[in-house]
Amino acid sequence: MDAQLRIGIVGYGNLGQGVERSLAMNPDMTLVGVFTRRDPGSVSTIDPTVSVRRIEELDTLQDEIDVLILCGGSKSDLPEQTPALAARFSVVDSFDTHTRIPEHFAAVDAAARAAETTAVISTGWDPGLFSLQRLYGEAILPQGETYTFWGRGLSQGHSDAIRRVPGVAAGVQYTIPSDDAMARVRAGDRPALSTRDKHTRECFVVLEDGADQDAVREAIVTMPDYFEPYDTTVHIVSAEELARDHAGVPHGGFVIRSATTSEGVAQTVEFQLALESNPEFTASVLVAYARAAARLSVSGDHGAKTPFDIAPGLLSPKSPERLRAELL
Repeated sequence: MDAQLRIGIVGYGNLGQGVERSLAMNPDMTLVGVFTRRDPGSVSTIDPTVSVRRIEELDTLQDEIDVLILCGGSKSDLPEQTPALAARFSVVDSFDTHTRIPEHFAAVDAAARAAETTAVISTGWDPGLFSLQRLYGEAILPQGETYTFWGRGLSQGHSDAIRRVPGVAAGVQYTIPSDDAMARVRAGDRPALSTRDKHTRECFVVLEDGADQDAVREAIVTMPDYFEPYDTTVHIVSAEELARDHAGVPHGGFVIRSATTSEGVAQTVEFQLALESNPEFTASVLVAYARAAARLSVSGDHGAKTPFDIAPGLLSPKSPERLRAELL
């Protein structure tokens, strides 16, 4: 695969912008264009020369794009877009509603196998890199417990979910890990922790004119999968406060495996991310997996894939020979 990979971006919010930035750092890839449901004239890309077109124009571009990177939200965009587009293109998405990944995989796999495309789903850092760390921990240290902590950080998927609540004009959500719970895990206690024990969620919401704040708050805290399992606090703020205090998109977290390899011999493995920009980091992971998707598609390995199914070497632009010489 000596020729540059031709990449299309579907959706152009924070994640789409991050993908554009990441592609500029990967010389083996070129950006064909951004595809949007909005008026293309209303979308300003980082590089003003990038083509912005309506998503419907993808119908005529199957021979001009190697992989589409899908940058929509997991609540309602990706469940529809990923199977639909996998029926025509190889794709990568960051679908992150953990409880619905099996059904999302099934829908995408059926579409991709029928079309002989390759679709990599649920990439990013969780699901994604954190998923791999959980797998490594369990496989290498079978006698133990794995703990995942997220934050403190702004969650793109959860922020998107609250912005779709009727009456919400704008909003963000922060995930906050429990310091006490993390300390107990690091000490080797292997505590039994419920979802509520490990994290809280904090939302900052701007209401639409005339919206009922009590109804909005109730809709958020009772939202299945996203907020209902957690202690969630909703703050009603002005648009000015939101812009002033919540413009950044930091995030991060920890995967910790606490285990023993024989009686009295403790082993702890910890993987940490500290991110100044959640969307830019997530975008960087998507771009690496787009490279893998293209390689798998060329080799005839079609259908849906997750990070569990992809060899790490496929993510790198380096040849297997260089990887063995430089990194192994």
